[in-house]
Amino acid sequence: MEPMNFLEWLTTRRKTLASMNVAELRAQEMMLDNERNRMQAQVAKLAREKQKLIEQGAREKTPELRRTYAQQYDLLHTEQMMLARHLNLRTKEALTVSRLRLLRENAQMSGARMGQRRLLSESDLATIERLIENDRITAEAYQERLDEILQAGLESDQAATGLSPAAQELLKVWNDLDAGLIKDTTAAFDEAEKRVRERGAAE
Repeated sequence: MEPMNFLEWLTTRRKTLASMNVAELRAQEMMLDNERNRMQAQVAKLAREKQKLIEQGAREKTPELRRTYAQQYDLLHTEQMMLARHLNLRTKEALTVSRLRLLRENAQMSGARMGQRRLLSESDLATIERLIENDRITAEAYQERLDEILQAGLESDQAATGLSPAAQELLKVWNDLDAGLIKDTTAAFDEAEKRVRERGAAE
């Protein structure tokens, strides 16, 4: 079973990536991970074949055979670069699915009133699509930009539900607790009280 074309998630009117539930997101995440692992294995295999050609060419003194090895190396290198480009795309797609799944799961665990509401606006989806298709943007840079987009969307969603500043800070503390940044509920309580006081003082 092939993973759904990623851009279909961003454009279809029936069900976008942003409106998928946890189970649907997890299934797509697993398929993307499998495809990414397959591509990584292919890239590694091509690298080994290139290394072998370099060793053969180093031992071979006949100019004609060296030219043949060099041509084979060039073909392998071109294939490797094409695969690396697709691997970069799949990695960014998998990051997107993983982040959205985590947001859905955190919302369910914390009892947030997110339900099946969209996590991303149409403009967010368009931005993500451009970032994924841009080969010059690495997976690392994309991850930072994606986190910024999702955080902005989450804050906007919280504002739409009428959450007070104290409630918003508590949701952030719960997320930190889920991520292991806060060790236990006692520390979470202290941190929530601290953040609410600091926010109140700043306002």
